[in-house]
Amino acid sequence: MISYERFTLSNGLKVIVHEDHSAPIAAVNLLYQVGARDENEEKTGFAHLFEHLMFGGSRHVPEYDEPLQKVGGDNNAFTSNDITNYYITLPSANLETAFWLESDRMLSLSFDPKVLEVQRSVVIEEFKQRYLNQPYGDAWLKLRPLAYQKHPYRWATIGKDISHIEKATMEDVKDFFFRYYLPNNAILVVAGDVTLESVKTLAEKWFGPIPAGLPVERDLTVEPEQKEYRLLEMEENVPVDALYMVFHMPSRIDEAYHTTDLLSDILGRGKSSRLYNELLEKQRIFNSISAHVTGSLDPGLFVIEGKLNSGRSIEEGEEAIWKLIENFKSEELAESEIEKVKNKAESTLVFSEMELLNRAMGLAYAEMMGNASLVNEEVDKIRRVTAADISDQAKKILRKENASVLRYKSKRD
Repeated sequence: MISYERFTLSNGLKVIVHEDHSAPIAAVNLLYQVGARDENEEKTGFAHLFEHLMFGGSRHVPEYDEPLQKVGGDNNAFTSNDITNYYITLPSANLETAFWLESDRMLSLSFDPKVLEVQRSVVIEEFKQRYLNQPYGDAWLKLRPLAYQKHPYRWATIGKDISHIEKATMEDVKDFFFRYYLPNNAILVVAGDVTLESVKTLAEKWFGPIPAGLPVERDLTVEPEQKEYRLLEMEENVPVDALYMVFHMPSRIDEAYHTTDLLSDILGRGKSSRLYNELLEKQRIFNSISAHVTGSLDPGLFVIEGKLNSGRSIEEGEEAIWKLIENFKSEELAESEIEKVKNKAESTLVFSEMELLNRAMGLAYAEMMGNASLVNEEVDKIRRVTAADISDQAKKILRKENASVLRYKSKRD
């Protein structure tokens, strides 16, 4: 159980405080409710670009990292399709440094043209290295628009096309910043060797004067139900054939989410999973195979992916997966198998919450989903899943007409 208290500033900034005085450290997590799904489809990659720009100097702080390092702090950030998350860990005695730095870049970035050019180059290079010049790196650039045809999940956080970042203007950057990087569109979690009163004082001092912006209103296009099998085949200079199969599934806040997550564990998490045992160990069709869920805030994807052994065709691999799925849907699940994946999921959650920063992140994400209290309901939701729930969800999701398949073939000599 993660204990917490909360308050909201007059400008709309939600603040959550989790006290843990076991060590003299603090974690400060600032979640902005903006991700790739909020972008204009003609100007994608901006949320990720801002992950970089936010470290390039703000109105009163030309260098973000240096003052933090001087007080023994560390920081980083990540972007997803749903959120952009910034986090700091530092000695609790120096907590105010984190408030100073985070509040100044929420107030306004420096908008230095040189910073934009530097970070633009960094992001373009990342796009090339991780997505265009790496084996299988562009798989999700192909998969997303295959599976999503209306919803903005159809592009990755890096962006739909490298030209969108290449052409980004300072006006584009300012418009995106002042639309989304607002106190009323953010959740601040302060955890560790802190007190509610000290956090209230610091929050009012540093974030209180920042004016609220216009409410962020989303009218995201709902992805229509997929009613046909979709197939994309491509051939590239990669070591072996790879197969990706994705199925539409419930959102992170749906009642059936944990059921679907456990279904992915049974089928493809680790060496005791069905896919691994049958298709890698026994039949030796694949040399790697797994299943997972994307966990998106809006309806996401159930993913099966694997790389084929030489001498095995990608068509043979897909057929073997479909056969395993149909067998799975027709049989009665053993309670022992379900209990095993529940125990794994629960232990993963419990161990992750031993880390102070993970607790802070969990509280922020739960608050974004609707209420920070949701962070303490995860284990119960896992425990409530039944064998019948998993079987029903498998029949509902793992259907051919709900599948989008990428056959990523290796070029033959």
